[in-house]
Amino acid sequence: MTSQVSSPAEQADGTVVGEQRKPVGTKDVRRLDRVIIRFAGDSGDGMQLTGDRFTSETASFGNDLSTLPNFPAEIRAPAGTLPGVSSFQLHFADHDILTPGDAPNVLVAMNPAALKANIGDLPRGAEIIVNTDEFTKRAMQKVGYDTSPLEDGSLDGYSVHPVPLTTLTVEALKDFDLTRKEAERSKNMFALGLLSWMYHRPTEGTEKFLRAKFAKKPDIAEANIAAYRAGWNFGETTEDFAVSYEVAPAAKAFPPGVYRNISGNLALAYGLIAASRQADLPLFLGSYPITPASDILHELSRHKNFGVRTFQAEDEIAGIGAALGAAFGGSLAVTTTSGPGVALKSETIGLAVSLELPLLIVDIQRGGPSTGLPTKTEQADLLQAMYGRNGEAPVPVVAPRTPADCFDAALEAARIALAYRTPVFLLSDGYLANGSEPWRIPELDDLPDLAVQFAQGPNHTLDDGTEVFWPYKRDPQTLARPWAVPGTPGLEHRIGGIEKQDGTGNISYDPANHDFMVRTRQAKVDGIDVPDLEVDDPDGARTLVLGWGSTYGPITAAVRRLRAAGESIAQAHLRHLNPFPSNLGTVLKGYDKVVVPEMNLGQLATLVRAKFLVDARSYNQVNGMPFKAEQLAAALKEAIDD
Repeated sequence: MTSQVSSPAEQADGTVVGEQRKPVGTKDVRRLDRVIIRFAGDSGDGMQLTGDRFTSETASFGNDLSTLPNFPAEIRAPAGTLPGVSSFQLHFADHDILTPGDAPNVLVAMNPAALKANIGDLPRGAEIIVNTDEFTKRAMQKVGYDTSPLEDGSLDGYSVHPVPLTTLTVEALKDFDLTRKEAERSKNMFALGLLSWMYHRPTEGTEKFLRAKFAKKPDIAEANIAAYRAGWNFGETTEDFAVSYEVAPAAKAFPPGVYRNISGNLALAYGLIAASRQADLPLFLGSYPITPASDILHELSRHKNFGVRTFQAEDEIAGIGAALGAAFGGSLAVTTTSGPGVALKSETIGLAVSLELPLLIVDIQRGGPSTGLPTKTEQADLLQAMYGRNGEAPVPVVAPRTPADCFDAALEAARIALAYRTPVFLLSDGYLANGSEPWRIPELDDLPDLAVQFAQGPNHTLDDGTEVFWPYKRDPQTLARPWAVPGTPGLEHRIGGIEKQDGTGNISYDPANHDFMVRTRQAKVDGIDVPDLEVDDPDGARTLVLGWGSTYGPITAAVRRLRAAGESIAQAHLRHLNPFPSNLGTVLKGYDKVVVPEMNLGQLATLVRAKFLVDARSYNQVNGMPFKAEQLAAALKEAIDD
């Protein structure tokens, strides 16, 4: 017997719906339609690895999923302190979901700091698995616990499972030639095994992963596997866990195809490689490591077999300088960074605008200003991408909406850069970069053709009949100038930051020519062919919620909740922020109210108000975390009723 869940796809996170119980041996199995789990501990406890492995097995099982890694900025914060807490949240379901969830159903707390840092996010009745070995008097005092929360009744509203994870792990590994400290490091694998038993996750993939990860240290690999299996067996045999749970695969959530779990940065790296292959150009990345963009550099450095060259420069300025040089030399050129790095790269971006060469500037946004919040997310670089250069230096801006969408956004940014000979901003953020979801691997035939034609010879005839090459003679459709690879006979031309003469590319200080070139570069960007904005409005709503970038998931989840409650609301989401879709003004003026949720203080809303003279209302958050669906739904309901 199975149960059909009739609840809406996005309910208030933290609720348990569609539950069905069936006995297996002496323990019950309950059928759920969704679960939100958070692993939390010290930054050295392996919570990100634990969450990643649980996610990979969940993806292989066929659930839809969304993740939210959250880690401290310090490489190694003081052990047992609140600033040192690292967590990984995973939301998985038997249907289509859009967010990592608002509130965990299950918290795995490896120490008192992890419990204290996360308890406020848990709804009453949530399950808490606590590593009791770490609840020493000193550890509790370090985070402000005067008495043990496991004994003072403060957790009476929750289902608490006290488990001596460290002791059990050490006992499970007593036959291995390991010190106690070495054995204790495997307690995250014990916890992973326990949770894998609780939620019927596959185990083969994790064991294979551990053997590959520790291939040069097979004893360590086998110890971790032993701890993992011990955690599974503990769940199976202990009386404290009388129930396990099943979440069926999300068979109806996905179109047919081959899927894999993917993070935003990985999808973006794959998108850049695909773009270079579709353009038949070598890919060059000039970059300087910066959180949260460094993973793209790490990933691309692994793919020399696809013609990828990565250059880790001494600083941000050198990174983009090398990339722009590679663009001049005929490569698909990319530089990756975050907000502080964009500021340093701004002069060279302006040079790329003047030279009119294709260059992708990938900005994985994080909290600012200055160094800001390196490991937290924000959407506050939009105005910097639009205007953060001296002079009139227009640059197209593209923003992905989900981790998997980073692949398609990279292809789109490359299309624009190559076709229009311009630098292009690709604005992702920390939430998308580190979060993950299922990704349908595309068929090669479905990828766009990005082939380019380099200039091969003269393209202009002088009055005296002489054939010459003019580097700034433009395509009448795109206004793109020819791309002349250095060394091509007869195509010698000037480059540099001083204003170019129209056509010839010679240095020009003529006021009329400067006015013409400025307006022409702006017209080129304004004329970029982008799709019309699609509006999701099933019943003629009077209120529109407009978003961009990573707010897509929370906004869509909030809109689903409101519609399930009988409210009428429309939704539209921008991928192209410069230029805007040509129908955006018409769309906005078709609604009485326009609400723009952003993880900044209203940057898109400012642009929309200025360009279209509509009274766009901002709803803003800058706390380093993504919106919660319930929070957005409440704000949108208030806007509807206003």
